[in-house]
Amino acid sequence: MGTQESSKWQAKEGAIFPLGASWIEEEKAWNFVLVSKYASDVQLLLYSHNEYKTPAYSFKFDPLVNKSGPLWHCRIPEEQIPEAYYYAYRVSGPLFQDGGFYCFDPQKILLDPYAKSVFFPPEFSREAACKPCANDGKAPLGVLMKQDDFDWQGTSICNNDQLIIYEMHVRGFTKHESSKLPENERGTFKGVISKIPYLKELGITAVELMPIFQFDPQEKNYWGYMPINFFSPHTCYSCSDSGEEQRHEFKEMVREFHRAGIEVILDVVYNHTGEGGLNQPNYSFKGIDNCQYYLRSDNPNDPYANFTGCGNTLNSNDVCVQSLIVDSLKYWREEMQIDGFRFDLASIFTRSSNGDINKSRPPIFAHIRSADNLSRARLIAEPWDAAGAFHLGRAFPGWLWMQWNAHFRDTIQRFIRGDSGILSDLMTRIYGSCDLFPDDTFNACHPWQSLNYVSSHDGSTLFDLVSFEKKNNWANGENNKDGSNEAKWNCGWEGVENAPEEVKLLRKQQVKNIFTLLFVSNGTPMFKMGDEFLHTQNGNNNPYNQDNETNWLNWNLLEENKDLFNFVKKLIKFRKETPTICRSRFWRDDVKWYGTVQSPNFSNYSRCLAFYLNGKSEKSLDLYVLINGDDSRQTFNIQNQNEKDWKVLADTSQPTGKDFLDEPEVLTNKFNYSVASRSIVILIREND
Repeated sequence: MGTQESSKWQAKEGAIFPLGASWIEEEKAWNFVLVSKYASDVQLLLYSHNEYKTPAYSFKFDPLVNKSGPLWHCRIPEEQIPEAYYYAYRVSGPLFQDGGFYCFDPQKILLDPYAKSVFFPPEFSREAACKPCANDGKAPLGVLMKQDDFDWQGTSICNNDQLIIYEMHVRGFTKHESSKLPENERGTFKGVISKIPYLKELGITAVELMPIFQFDPQEKNYWGYMPINFFSPHTCYSCSDSGEEQRHEFKEMVREFHRAGIEVILDVVYNHTGEGGLNQPNYSFKGIDNCQYYLRSDNPNDPYANFTGCGNTLNSNDVCVQSLIVDSLKYWREEMQIDGFRFDLASIFTRSSNGDINKSRPPIFAHIRSADNLSRARLIAEPWDAAGAFHLGRAFPGWLWMQWNAHFRDTIQRFIRGDSGILSDLMTRIYGSCDLFPDDTFNACHPWQSLNYVSSHDGSTLFDLVSFEKKNNWANGENNKDGSNEAKWNCGWEGVENAPEEVKLLRKQQVKNIFTLLFVSNGTPMFKMGDEFLHTQNGNNNPYNQDNETNWLNWNLLEENKDLFNFVKKLIKFRKETPTICRSRFWRDDVKWYGTVQSPNFSNYSRCLAFYLNGKSEKSLDLYVLINGDDSRQTFNIQNQNEKDWKVLADTSQPTGKDFLDEPEVLTNKFNYSVASRSIVILIREND
């Protein structure tokens, strides 16, 4: 078929790619493509800028002209629809056929899965989307947008060698009045831009943004893990009501991060949608082709497979759904200049259509890795799902993906709590979790694949880990039964109110210990926003629906705990400037492990560990780290003596100004060092 002939056909019938709504500049026309394998009738609805209920124009697809395989397509000249600004679909199909799992409702206004911006009319109603009836004027609509002329001002995608990841919620980062921003900018992309100098000072090299895909504004899910569209930024994070301006505000934020040398990683949710299960909203995927987009269970009373804990599971075994996911990733990478992606509940991708675990390499992973412009993107997995699949380490089928290391989290929490019998595991986590990411010839894994963290959105803040032993999740409305079971110790006093001064000091010391272990470990460190100045959620370890001061950062705490901020800042700077620690490969013969004496004591009661790390191969400093998890002072024999003196760089038991020294002090006693209870000491020296 010649190009000229093809162009004539496309002008009449519409092109089958790209999916969604696209502007054809040379023809001054719009091309529309919708994927629905089982639909029998599709109607395109176009609305004017100020009319959200009655379409200004509608187009009924003729299957003999406007359908190719599962693709419904058409092309409409702008002169036919000069007032068109928003668009949506009505889709009809079988209600039950061949055991089908259908949810067609010809009365429903349906959002294009490929819409690049979503508009919610003034009368938008989640309730109307839950009922089998018309919801004209109450449904989200796609926004028609032509070419984007955004100026990136010479900035481009980043690729930092030393990753220091800061997990951040766009709204919670600046929504609190203490952010001192104009009220209309609090909790927005613009608000984040104003705090980039702060992150730069702290030493952050990558932000991991909690979900920014458009989610249901009436669903009351503050975290954003209930997306209804995979291509559009969440409208509530913008200052503007204009779809194009919303995209520009997001791009401005990315541009300014890149100008500061900070990568932007998106926490993406492709395992389920905000449409939920039975009797939940029918916004888009359900009404367009339920059978194609979602996995089905064997329970007729609860037909949606739910391996996510959120009501449904996207069917990533379907080729069209795989293309949807990859097209979304490519869009954010190419159009929005995103550096990487963290996949929520990524083990979902190993589920076959019947829910069984696919032990071979599922095709979606190869599809993602081989896609244009995704091969160099950072890919991070949360390597489990809500139904028990847990594929951490080499068991995860994504080749060389980074992974949230829950074992690192659990081990550090238990050690800080004072648990016995875990020194061997602590050593393995510090080393880079070689048990999970082996570097033998067959596996050839790297320690940087282990994304080390102790706190994240999904759990307590660092301060709450050392201040509460009981959950305080009552406000979530689940009778305090929600939230994970964490290894917590309150330092002898439950909660924040009226805590004795010695308890406050110990808590801050424990947080310093956590940060120190995080930054002297091989792997990729990540921590949660606000942990660097003791943000608290008042004991709530699952505040997914708390759009209030429980989640909003109180920036006044930065001034109250500036000493901790400075300690963390110095730790980060030290790690970035010391190649001895963070390496592409495991430390192997460069590391030696000790206890208070020459050999580590792995008995059940022992809580002391030390290690020497030779930096010669990296042309960097030698390190000696003394870790005392005991509740009494311990004397460590200093090994690896030579003519060059060890110097004290950091001691978490020391007061502000002495806990991390700008000018390291030579050890007065070369052979022994007394380490205070529940504290960590870092020694350094020039290598031989």
